[in-house]
Parts: sequence; structure tokens; C-alpha cells
Amino acid sequence: MTSAKTTHVPREIADSPNMAAAHGELDSRCIVSVVTMVYRSAGFLTEFIRQTKDALSQANIANYELIFVNDGSPDQSLDHLIALRQEDARIKIVDLARNFGHHKAALAGLAYARGNLVFMIDCDLEVSPGTFPKFLQTLHESNADVVYGIQEKRKGGWLERVGGGAFWKLFNRLSDTKVPESVLTERLMTRSYVTALLSLGDRNIFLAGMMYWAGFRQVGIPIEKQTREGDSTYSVRKRISLLVEAITSFSTVPLKLVLAIGVAFTLCALAFAAALLIRKLLFPSSILVGFTTLAVLILGLGGIIITLMGVLGLYISRIFVQTQGRPTFIVRDFHG
Repeated sequence: MTSAKTTHVPREIADSPNMAAAHGELDSRCIVSVVTMVYRSAGFLTEFIRQTKDALSQANIANYELIFVNDGSPDQSLDHLIALRQEDARIKIVDLARNFGHHKAALAGLAYARGNLVFMIDCDLEVSPGTFPKFLQTLHESNADVVYGIQEKRKGGWLERVGGGAFWKLFNRLSDTKVPESVLTERLMTRSYVTALLSLGDRNIFLAGMMYWAGFRQVGIPIEKQTREGDSTYSVRKRISLLVEAITSFSTVPLKLVLAIGVAFTLCALAFAAALLIRKLLFPSSILVGFTTLAVLILGLGGIIITLMGVLGLYISRIFVQTQGRPTFIVRDFHG
């Protein structure tokens, strides 16, 4: 086992379309790279590896690598992977310096993948690795660059199902980049597509949007998704944060709404002022506006102004993050 310690990812590695050069040239003998993200996943790893190897064997794939990205997992996932790697050198471990989030961890895995084909899948067994042959067959038959999974029926409780559907409906309504509403993480990608994806250079990472913005020929296939054992690592707060990240990264509609609301209130104010002026001229002795009405108007307009400033602040914060130029992720160790 070899371990390469780093304190950061050099800019030329983090931004280059040839990010696999961080640990060697693209290996033409490595047909498939399986990339998965690890966070509180210790209980799934052994079974995931077994099922993945079985699926690769069924697809007659002998040359492959299994890339596990440890996204700052607080459990024993890393130690377990290091022990498993001693038994199989095809297991590669990208150990991130901290928890950067699922999407950035996925980019780290793609950066270290050397295969001609890259299969991305979560290791929590919600989607069985046994689906790989179906992905591979569809890729060959359709001559596509990407084959992605779609769940025909959303899993989970009422809140998860309705919330997930609302998330994608809102995103697609506001964004020019359209993403299938029930898209899954699981996908099989060609090397040319992965290279193009890694070249985008986004610092505000919303991976699903980036994947479809990049274009190429992409084909969806229905995949059954099971319920994860244990609690999901995606809380309501994280889902809301992801929605804000998605919309502000791929849509300018909120900014246009800010402009429209501002113009509308300006016109209303002008009309109200004109009405008051006319009333005063026609009825000089009339009382114009009471204190209560004035207070409500001031509070209401103040709330709207603060809200609109908040929307503008979100976009300014995205500009700030992008111009900082910090690497998307930092690798502490690579075992490969």
C-alpha cells in the first residue's frame, strides 16, 4: 500500500481537465473506474465491494479500480477501507481533509479516476451495484456518453417524496438547464465526458446541474432505489441549502424577479402619490393617511427591501466564492 500525503490540491491539478494526472497517466488497461463517496458508511462497505465485484464479473470486466472518497466520515469507514485495501490493491482511497459535501467529494473521485469508463454510485446500497451491467449494455446500445439512473417511483415518506419532486420542479422552472426530476447519483460516463465535466471550473458546486449543462449525449434508464438502512445523511436543512445553491448557480430568474418587484412597487408608489395629490387638490380639508396605515406601509416595504437585498446578497456571495479561487476540495491522503 502506498500513501501520498498532501496538504492541498495544486491549482493545476484541481482545475485541469486531466486531473487523473495527480496520481499517474490515464491507464488504458483500466477499463472501468467505480467511484463512490463515503460518509458514515462503515456498515455498507464490505457488502458494497462484494456486490460491485460480482457485477463487474457478470459484465466480463476484469480490469477495474474501486475509488472510495472519504468525505471526512466521522465513523470507522477510513480504517475499514485501509484494511480492505490490504487484501485488494484495486481499492483506492481518496481521503479528504474534511467534510466538503457529497457533490465536491464526487468531483474528487472523478479527478482520481483513470478508467476509460467511470461508474459513479453511492455505497449505501440504496441502488444495487448489480445494476452496472444494465448501465453498460445501454451505453453500448445507445452509443451515449452518459447513462444515468432514474427512479420511477420516489422512495421514502410523504415529505421526502413531495419535497424531492418539488425541488426539481422548482429548479427546472427557474433554470435554463433542465434536469430529469427523478435523477439519481448513479451513472456510467465516458472518459471524454468526465474530462469535459472536470474542466468547468465551478466553485459553487451543484453537480447535477453541471452534468447536464455540459451536454453530450445522455440517456436515462429506470432503476429501483431501496430505502437506506439507518438515518439519511441529507437533512432538511441540507436539502434547502442545496436548493439555494442550485438556483443561484444555474438561474438568474430571482434577479429578474427582484427587478420586476422593484419596478412594480415603484409604479404603485407613483400611482398612490398621484391619487393623494389629486385628492388633496379636490378635497383640501380631507385627511390623507392615518398613522396606522403609514406604519404598516413602512414595515411592509422594509421587509420587502430586506428580502430583495438578501436575494442580491446570495448572488454576490457566489461571486465572492468563485473569485476566491480556492480549490474545490483538499486531499489529505491518497492510498493507491
